[in-house]
Parts: sequence; structure tokens; C-alpha cells
Amino acid sequence: MAMTGVNNIKKKNVVNYKGDPCLVLECLVRTPPNLASFCQMELRSLKTNRSFPVRCNIGQQFDVLNNDYRTLEFSYENRGEYIFIDQKTFDSYEIQREKIEDVVDFLVPNHTYETMFVEDRFTLIDLPSSVTMRVEEAPEGVRGDTSGNVTKSITLETGLVVQAPLFVKKGDLVKISTEDKSYQGRA
Repeated sequence: MAMTGVNNIKKKNVVNYKGDPCLVLECLVRTPPNLASFCQMELRSLKTNRSFPVRCNIGQQFDVLNNDYRTLEFSYENRGEYIFIDQKTFDSYEIQREKIEDVVDFLVPNHTYETMFVEDRFTLIDLPSSVTMRVEEAPEGVRGDTSGNVTKSITLETGLVVQAPLFVKKGDLVKISTEDKSYQGRA
């Protein structure tokens, strides 16, 4: 751990804030006219996964924890444990469902994911803004039901159910937003 001033903290750093490791989502140094500079940060607790704002003086220092990103391949799920394999070292990592609850719907076997480790412990999976998945179930669209923006529920290979246009069929590859789990288009 190294003490670092707020003007050297960057996005995706992990800082120790009140005994809780937190991911820095945003860090801006502001200098309003005729006032002292301050730092406005948006942090996400890695324990509770809750985001919150922090405002502090420009001279304040934080412990920046060592973090590194590794590319791991998702292998399979077994009774609530998700098994990932590092393709370079062939180390396997067993991750409990509770730690990755928010990304489980996007985990496709044999796909690689960027993961963050803080002090050599798994912390989170860093998903891209959208992922490509295969459609497993898609009911036929009703032909006379096309007066406007008509959608139907489709089931993807991970079991995620989303709303998509009527022309999407079983076996199609579609792009899904990881932010709000919405259909973005064909892949």
C-alpha cells in the first residue's frame, strides 16, 4: 500500500476508504473561482457493491491498493461456484456466486473476461459495455401485431430473458447491453 495524494488517483484505482476497499469510478479535481481546490470522487465499495460520492481537500491522501487485471476464461459453474482458468498459467480460480451476482447473466462458457485482482485476491469482473450472446428460445412473432415497436421475450444461452424485435430467431447472435440488459442489435 502506498499513500497517494488525490491529484494522483486515477479511474480504476482501488483505494482504502475508511477501512473499505473501493474502486474509483471518477476522480475530478475542481478549482472554483475565488475558492480553494477540492477533489470530487465517485467510489464503489468492493464489499457492498454500493456507489457513493466523496468530496475531500486537495491535500488529502489515500492508501492505493495494488491491483492488476488478468484475462480469465470462464469454464463452468458447479453448485454456485464459477470456475475460471488463466490461459497463460493454467491456474484455476473458484469464485462464489455472491461475489459476481451482478454479472452472472453475462457469463458464457469458453469466453474470456477481464478480471481485477486486488492484493492477489479476486475482486470483480470488468464487463465491456455490450456482449454478444446466442438466442436459445425465441417464439414466433404474431404477423398482425405490427402496428408499432413490437417486441417479444427471448431467452439467451445464459438463461437471461430480454425483449427483442419480432425478427429475432433461435440461433441468432445478438448484442446485449451490460448496463441495463437491453437488446442492442444483431451481432
